[in-house]
Amino acid sequence: MDIREKLYITTVAQNDWQTAEKYGAGIEIAEFCTAYNMDTYFEETDKIVREKMSHADRFVFHAPFNELCPAAIDPLVVEVTKKRYTQAVETSLKYGIKRMVFHSGYTPLIYYKSWFIDRSIEFWHDFLADAPEDMVFCYENVMEDSPDMPFEIVSAVNDPRLGLCLDIGHATTMVSDVPAYKWVEKYGKLMNHLHLHSNVGKMDDHAPLGTGIIDAKQIMDLILETAPDATLTVESIDAEGTCIWMAENGYLG
Repeated sequence: MDIREKLYITTVAQNDWQTAEKYGAGIEIAEFCTAYNMDTYFEETDKIVREKMSHADRFVFHAPFNELCPAAIDPLVVEVTKKRYTQAVETSLKYGIKRMVFHSGYTPLIYYKSWFIDRSIEFWHDFLADAPEDMVFCYENVMEDSPDMPFEIVSAVNDPRLGLCLDIGHATTMVSDVPAYKWVEKYGKLMNHLHLHSNVGKMDDHAPLGTGIIDAKQIMDLILETAPDATLTVESIDAEGTCIWMAENGYLG
């Protein structure tokens, strides 16, 4: 089995474009996770991004997330979030990228879940009404304790452009009560993208697959069976470590 045609390497990783080039992967652009790189520092960031893009032929764009929340209690924060998300779409299109990842924005102990779900559904209905018809949006879990909230939100929005991005590392940190494989089973075909990394069940270490407590072989096989069309980004800091594990376990031909 060779999954490299739907595999990407995050630019958060060490030797990002070198690893992507070596393994024939695409690149997930993460430089604009910090919103001010879309305006205040765009010129400098653009040079870095375009150099990295010259080493691959397909890309995913990771939208900004710091202090942003589509279900914020303060309506001005929602306004800023929509502005930054809109700016992210415009920036992504400058690079010809039409596949984007957005964090959910959920923070435990801050939001009642019912509030967060209802407000998120409202936000995404509104945001997608003005979004390009040919874009793909991937809704990523970060601090949710189970797959239920993201699943309910994306299911209720019910727009073919919006799917679920399962971050298996986030699903394995101390905030989650549900093992990663159960997230895969719950998300099912609503998954359109994944972030692959591992940890020891506490902090978000972004360690390579094959380390930590995640049964990576079980997870990879289940992902490929459950959502065979989903794209996958290696989001471990040591991205080549994950690619080596993938090659040794038959996922890279």
